Amino acid sequence: MKIAIVGTQGVPNQYGGFETLATFLAKHLSDQMDMTIYCSAKDLPTGSSHFFSASLRYVHISSHGFSGMLYDMFCLYEAVKKNDVVLFLGFGAGYVLPFLTQQQRRKIILNFGGLDWKRNKWSWLAKRIIHFSERLLVSNITHIIADNLAIEKYVEAAYHKKCTLIAYGGDQVFQVNYTQADFDQFPFLKEPYAFSVCRIQPDNQIALLLSSFEQTKIPFVMVGNWEGSSFGRKIREKYQHNSHLFLLDAIYEQHTLNKIRSNCKLYLHGHSSGGTNPSLVEAMYLGLPIAAFASGYNEIVTLHKALYFKDTFGLIELLNKLDTFDLTAIGNEMKAIAAENFTWSKITAQYHQLFLDVNKENNHAQIKTGNHWVG
Repeated sequence: MKIAIVGTQGVPNQYGGFETLATFLAKHLSDQMDMTIYCSAKDLPTGSSHFFSASLRYVHISSHGFSGMLYDMFCLYEAVKKNDVVLFLGFGAGYVLPFLTQQQRRKIILNFGGLDWKRNKWSWLAKRIIHFSERLLVSNITHIIADNLAIEKYVEAAYHKKCTLIAYGGDQVFQVNYTQADFDQFPFLKEPYAFSVCRIQPDNQIALLLSSFEQTKIPFVMVGNWEGSSFGRKIREKYQHNSHLFLLDAIYEQHTLNKIRSNCKLYLHGHSSGGTNPSLVEAMYLGLPIAAFASGYNEIVTLHKALYFKDTFGLIELLNKLDTFDLTAIGNEMKAIAAENFTWSKITAQYHQLFLDVNKENNHAQIKTGNHWVG
């Protein structure tokens, strides 16, 4: 069975959740099937031809911005011609669907992650274009994955279609203890601190988090791609002069990231859109006490057992009475939820079974109709 993974920047992961998913699908499944992962040669170095046992197909189009939609469309159009099953991750390839045959559409499994068209980072026109792309995808693809119960309910209500519910894993993270060299490199480690890691974009509530911590005395460490956008550069310039705010550039080396993340007093999760966010799941698996933006999605992932805030006032109030919460108990709850629901062995096994079911279904349809697909 030939499987293609389309819609990510590529692997090794230096970006986000879909790239993490592609990484662990390759790690767990690429020795059992002929797997190809599409990568952007504009965004990643092109030195490697394989990742684990998966082949890497480099395309010379950027995966970001509106060129990302062209990237997604080109990759999907090619992948359905060469593979038995195609896992498409994202929202950008909807406009290529009218150019695919019914047979090709049946090969596609869609995981569009979340309601990207609602994100504040997009203009009004961009939101309309992305929303229509989502409609083309969901309306024309039979097999849809929802990574969160709220996404599943959205698809059923908006499109009257059923989803397969598969979340993300988080058990790749690990606790790391400090050394004296770490204190020299990151002096803030010597005192209790709060922590967050995310892409620096408005819908992750960056301004809300920083303005709230600015008004407290609690040290706050935020890791992200500050130089990746004008928004990131402007907001970093605004807040970086506060002595208890530590705005660190993106850290892709997991040992260093885990060292800072796993020892924080409180983990902040500001994501307001999307489904099951990988950074939240990872924080849960580390057993961190979590304060999350009340998005609806985050409460479902944490089973309503974390701390939540909706605005600056709510977060400041939460931080001012932080010592009244049993943070150890909250962290233990998060760890238990993650250990039961968000392990990569479980998640990749669910994907593997779906790949088998879709391929079997497609083969049966071909045989039943004498190698002609039923429309």
